[in-house]
Amino acid sequence: MTQFNEQEIQAIIARVRERLGGTPDRAPDHPRAPVDIPDTALGEGIFATIDEAVDAADRAQRAYAAAGTDLHEAVIASIRRVMLEKAEYLAEMAHAETGLGRTEDKVRKNILVTTRTPGLEDLEPLIETGSGGMMVTEHAPFGLIGAVTPMTNPTSTIINNTIAILSGGNGVVFNVHPNAKRVSAENVRLLNRAILSVGGPPNLVAAIPEPTIESAQELMHHPRVRVLLVTGGPGVVREALKTDKRAITAGPGNPPAVVDETADIEKAARDLVAGASFDNNVICTDEKTVIAVRPIADELIRAMGRHGGHLLKEHELRKVERVIFEAMGPPGKPGVINRSWIGKNARDIAAAAGVDVDGDPRLLLADVPNDHNLVWTEQMMPVLPVTRVPDVATASSSPSRPSTGSATPLPSIPRTCRPSPGWRVLSTCRSSSPTGPTTPGSAKAGRASPRSRSPAPRETA
Repeated sequence: MTQFNEQEIQAIIARVRERLGGTPDRAPDHPRAPVDIPDTALGEGIFATIDEAVDAADRAQRAYAAAGTDLHEAVIASIRRVMLEKAEYLAEMAHAETGLGRTEDKVRKNILVTTRTPGLEDLEPLIETGSGGMMVTEHAPFGLIGAVTPMTNPTSTIINNTIAILSGGNGVVFNVHPNAKRVSAENVRLLNRAILSVGGPPNLVAAIPEPTIESAQELMHHPRVRVLLVTGGPGVVREALKTDKRAITAGPGNPPAVVDETADIEKAARDLVAGASFDNNVICTDEKTVIAVRPIADELIRAMGRHGGHLLKEHELRKVERVIFEAMGPPGKPGVINRSWIGKNARDIAAAAGVDVDGDPRLLLADVPNDHNLVWTEQMMPVLPVTRVPDVATASSSPSRPSTGSATPLPSIPRTCRPSPGWRVLSTCRSSSPTGPTTPGSAKAGRASPRSRSPAPRETA
């Protein structure tokens, strides 16, 4: 009989708590039934090594590119159909394996990327005519794409990447996050079944069962991989940008939302709570900070409370800080987040901190000064700082220039009132409709144009 030491027993208990919907330190108040997650057996696009995966996907891509756009259209349509059918199944599995976020929000993410990721409709030929004749410009595939996906959005990133990549006639090899390897392998199997069902080649989408940092580096430097598509933290993004390949990268983000006197406060509050709490704030484009002009700040916070936020009293915030931070940084600088609380429910964070909340709030709100660590840290959990400024001009000031009326400059925000990807200004007239909750990926569900070398993303605090 196998003997376990105390540390191994506690590790098993922690995993069971997480599978039931709790945290490593606490069982859930309302346990859920564990989801059966298939293993990472070889076959249907899963290969033992990066070399084997690249070899198979490369052969599949050549056949796929030669087959023409009729097959490409059929493949994308089949993928969209199967991924819609499996949206809830994959969401439940992703939540069970990673312990992050909310299942219902993961379903919405899967549906969003399945239906809204642009396909072949964005790749129409360009025909130009003139006195000198006619020129037809058609998009040609790059070949084989190497993709790295995160633990926070495992299935939605794979679905989005696959639709975008295969629409262009390319093939893909994924190196997924090790903590989401089983759901990711199942996702790859389902994609290959969808491709085969309409006559596409096998192994057009490939992966390995035991991804590591080393396998990611091997994929990035593989001579038959033409383009890199990388979603993850600053480390993996830097590795991709060190290569001599074209790289499309999405790294960390800390997007603020600015609210001024012209906003529809009730709608702004509802949208901010929905966006900042979406999948428990694990998405890099979720709102991480609210910057409110002083005349409407109190009204905005009260409205956010009506729409699912719980405002922390000052002594409650101190308790929450001790839970979610491993170390508080100096004023105006990021702190060190306790990663075990990333993506957990607001109710569970409050309970761990000894803070009483009513029901199951979507979000914990913290009314804090401009230099508080929460303002400067990508928290990736449903604890949202609200900080006050005199006016929009102050909110938009760059950290390279001290901002008027504030001892510490705020995180960098473009000096314009025109929204740009990664941030929103809720300063619209009351008859307008600010956008709803943000979702994973870039402005077009993660799609981007290849370029010689992507600039390193700025790590805003």
